[in-house]
Amino acid sequence: MATDAHIGDFLRSRRARIRPADVGLPEYGRRRVQGLRREEVAQLAGVSVDYYVRLEQGRGLSVSDAVLDAVARVLRLDATEREYLYAVARPDRSGAGVPAVQDVRPGLRLLLDSLAGTPAFVLGRRMEVLGWNAPGDAVMGFSRMGPGTPDIPRHCFLDPASRTLYPEWPLVAAECVAFLRLAAARHRDDGELAALVEELSLLSDDFRRLWADHGVTEKTFGVKRLLHRTAGELAFSYETLRTPSDEDTLLVVYTPEPGTGTAERLAALTAGAVGAPPA
Repeated sequence: MATDAHIGDFLRSRRARIRPADVGLPEYGRRRVQGLRREEVAQLAGVSVDYYVRLEQGRGLSVSDAVLDAVARVLRLDATEREYLYAVARPDRSGAGVPAVQDVRPGLRLLLDSLAGTPAFVLGRRMEVLGWNAPGDAVMGFSRMGPGTPDIPRHCFLDPASRTLYPEWPLVAAECVAFLRLAAARHRDDGELAALVEELSLLSDDFRRLWADHGVTEKTFGVKRLLHRTAGELAFSYETLRTPSDEDTLLVVYTPEPGTGTAERLAALTAGAVGAPPA
């Protein structure tokens, strides 16, 4: 059973985050690496140094749950990082197979359109925007993102306008890359996803730098701050919901706090957009 070669970069990046003192080890002598040494991880995980070295080098191993759990514990991986570790360590269990074509079901389309006055859109596994309602377009400008299916990664890294739209662009960019890295581990046979990563790595220094950080994250919930070209500053609470028919199809809903400036500006912005034809 072959281990993915990229596991080494991920494990090295994670052990670099942890100081020996954080795990009860003394810090003495000159350390050539930042964070924990490989032999220290092996000791704390209860495996031989040779075994851990082979794991980090991506050499063929049949890795047990117990070993992966121990390494995850030592490196203090969160739930998403732990899932990523399993996916790259045992690629045959990571959902291999040509991914199905994603689209917006009629029922989901109806749900989008029923959210009158509330920006909402549907994302695919590559963060392509599969559909949106009129308020979502009024806020995000999906219909202005050029021909073909718009997608968040290309807009974020290749369109200079994104740095104005997102006042917190560095955070948005890091989350975008971390979501793509997790998706790439889950869908190793998705050629279009691999091509997207290759394209952005070639065309964007920022993407290439963030990809090398090996961050992984789910898209869940939070606050999205925008600087709209006509409406000005907007701040939404957002929720990301997985659809029951395809867990890789995500419904994203932006909701303003009632009575805020965002709610007022959104109402004015969408007054002429609600009747517009959605995607």
